[in-house]
Amino acid sequence: MLMPKKTKWRKMHKRKRGGKASQMVDLSFGDYGLKSLSACWVTSRQIEAARKVLTRYISKGGKVWIRIFPDKSVTVKGGEIPMGKGKGSVDHYVAVVKPGMIMFEIAGIDQAQAKEAMKMAGYKLPVKTKYIQK
Repeated sequence: MLMPKKTKWRKMHKRKRGGKASQMVDLSFGDYGLKSLSACWVTSRQIEAARKVLTRYISKGGKVWIRIFPDKSVTVKGGEIPMGKGKGSVDHYVAVVKPGMIMFEIAGIDQAQAKEAMKMAGYKLPVKTKYIQK
């Protein structure tokens, strides 16, 4: 699964989730893409599940680009721990996805196959998605 090799700070603030994407809004590498329509945190496990679906569909014919990277750490405290006693330890990493962001791109396969692959990959993600093409 994806995670940063090294971070400047181990634990991060949550921050507000608002606004639309201003970067990564156009297809840069491939011919077909998967665009988010809502805001959400996408975990590294969800990105990996979507990547597996896409690589299974292209089957040696095309190339996949993952445009998002989980670089935000999420902390979790244990089950029966009382209030206070500091912040929990890092549990997993997420990518912050905003509406309008291109998350995955594909090239080298026909349009019908790409549309089906993107549809199946969208089922693995917690955001509403839309298939786009150049």
